[in-house]
Amino acid sequence: MDKSVDKPWIDGGSAVDPASAHPAQTALPLAGMPAAAGEVLPLPGARLRLWRGWLPPAAAAASYAAVAAEVPWETHTVRIYGRELPAPRRCCWMGDPGAVYRYSAVDYLPHGWTPRVAALKAAVEATTGVRYNSVLLNLYRDGNDSMGLHADDEPELGAEPVIASLSLGATRDFVFRARTGVGRSVLALGDGDLLVMAGATQQHWKHELPKRRGVRAPRINLTFRWIHRA
Repeated sequence: MDKSVDKPWIDGGSAVDPASAHPAQTALPLAGMPAAAGEVLPLPGARLRLWRGWLPPAAAAASYAAVAAEVPWETHTVRIYGRELPAPRRCCWMGDPGAVYRYSAVDYLPHGWTPRVAALKAAVEATTGVRYNSVLLNLYRDGNDSMGLHADDEPELGAEPVIASLSLGATRDFVFRARTGVGRSVLALGDGDLLVMAGATQQHWKHELPKRRGVRAPRINLTFRWIHRA
């Protein structure tokens, strides 16, 4: 049995047991991988790798249809200046039992894995060499739906989380903004693209999916991650 997913490779070429120490989910294989295995994005202080068209068009379309139909979509709430408001998108938190995620002062218990999401998780694990026990799914119905500026830096994600973000559907701008307030980078993510954020990315950069009035088609985003349980 291939253990490459269970023991992901670090830059130096040694394996880390995902159940040991804090890097249960930290290793992203950057060095030593062929160029065809994705593009390293040059963002200071960040560790990013992008696979354009990771899912070919037919597979991406089939995955979008399956995920849209099988996921129990909800409207989560967000806290803005002390007020609780409905999030401008549809959401679902999914994962292994016990993978509880706290976001905007709300604890989310995971829904069980659905068939297509579980299959996508396994494929993303095989590509990145990292294990994930949870995923946040967001459905952006059109360009009026958005995600505000934030970092994936909740304590249960660990100090240097690996976040694997899969896009399905309409192309949307994914914007990085430096935490120092100086620095901005815009990345257009299209149907089937896979972006991985690792290392100290969340410590140095925040990201957002801003509104885009001209976008009329929907987009689904899946961000796979590892929750460290208390």
